[in-house]
Amino acid sequence: MPEKIGIRDACETDLEAVLCLNKTFEHFLSPLDLGELVALVDAAAYFRVAEIDGKIAAFLVAFVSKAKYDSVNYRWFDGRFDDFAYIDRIAVVASAQGQSLGPRLYDDLANFARSKGLAQLTCEYYIEPMNEGSARFHKRYGFKEIGQQALEGGKKRVSLQSCALVP
Repeated sequence: MPEKIGIRDACETDLEAVLCLNKTFEHFLSPLDLGELVALVDAAAYFRVAEIDGKIAAFLVAFVSKAKYDSVNYRWFDGRFDDFAYIDRIAVVASAQGQSLGPRLYDDLANFARSKGLAQLTCEYYIEPMNEGSARFHKRYGFKEIGQQALEGGKKRVSLQSCALVP
C-alpha cells in the first residue's frame, strides 16, 4: 500500500517528536531542549512538519528578516538583506530520506516566502566538518554560496547560502 505523505503546520503535540529528530542530527544542528524549542518556534515565521502515514518524518523551522532571533548565522543574513526567509534547521528521519521530503518542505517554504513578498531563501551548512549531503542537496536546489563564517573559535565553518525565488 502506498504511503501517505503530507505537510502541515506543526503543533504543540509535535514538539517531542521534533526534539527527538533534532537530537538525531545534533552533529549538524545545534542542541535543543523543550524550552529552547518553544522559544525558537515562538519567534519563527515558519514551523512545519512532514508526515508519512500520520507519523512525523521531517520538520523545518525558518525565520524572516527582522526577527527577534540571536543566531550568529541568522544575524549575518539579517545584517545584509531585508527580503529573505532563513532556514534555521531541517531534519528528515533516516528511514524517509530519499522520499523528497526535504525538497517538498523547501518548496512549501518557498511558496510561503513568495506570499510574503520575499525574494530569497537563505541558509548555511557546515563545511568544517563537511556536511556532504547538505552541500549536494542545496546545490541541486539552486543555492549559491555568498559567504563563509567561522564558528566556535574557528573549530567549525559554515557556507552561507542563498537561493533566489522566482515570482
